[in-house]
Amino acid sequence: MVKFGKWVGLGLGWALGGPIGGILGLAVGSIFDAGTVDTGLPRGDVRSRTLRGDYAASLLVLIAAVMKADGRVLRSELDYVKRYFVSRFGEDTASEAVIMLRDILKQEIPLRDVTHQLSQRLEYSYRLEMLHFLFGIAASDSAISDAENSVLSRIAGFMGISDSDFQSIRAMFVSQTDASYKILEIDSSATDEEVKRAYRRMAMKYHPDKVSHLGEDFKKVAHEKFRKVKEAYDQIKKERGFS
Repeated sequence: MVKFGKWVGLGLGWALGGPIGGILGLAVGSIFDAGTVDTGLPRGDVRSRTLRGDYAASLLVLIAAVMKADGRVLRSELDYVKRYFVSRFGEDTASEAVIMLRDILKQEIPLRDVTHQLSQRLEYSYRLEMLHFLFGIAASDSAISDAENSVLSRIAGFMGISDSDFQSIRAMFVSQTDASYKILEIDSSATDEEVKRAYRRMAMKYHPDKVSHLGEDFKKVAHEKFRKVKEAYDQIKKERGFS
């Protein structure tokens, strides 16, 4: 029997309301109906209001939207999701999250409503972390399809993420001739001084210390983006020959 208490104990908080809550409620309900879940908690006591849990629960819904985009769910995508949850919440919780995800994948996801709820409730830095992870899922099979790119673009737009931030994160996963410039959110015609200013601005935006109060899991993701920014800057410096 799956011990689901650890997962719900992470806290679904505000995610239990609105369209996200409805989707998660159906997923949890179907698992209960199947008799596969033992929460270890009173059934009504599932609102441990931790932002970490809210983020994780909401992320499952967006993960499903991206995985459904091209009409197929790949093993590489499920493995990518499980590795993420293992690294951030542990093996047991990761397995339970995948069980929930499989049920969420069977549901219709009102993308505009879900992302609107997130844009109202989550800070911009959280939304950037989500988008970065969702791109990672789409790229887990070594290619981002047009359908996946379209869904990711819609998610970013509905969540109020700027086009420059969207293109910056996309460039971290999609090979293109001017990827380094897109990551720094500048044009290839920028002067050396503009490149340096852009690097300082992006390094400040993605520095792990910016999300240190959110916990080690968020710092790890921020560190990955910070590394990509540094690599992009180093590449431009090498091409242009300045220090």
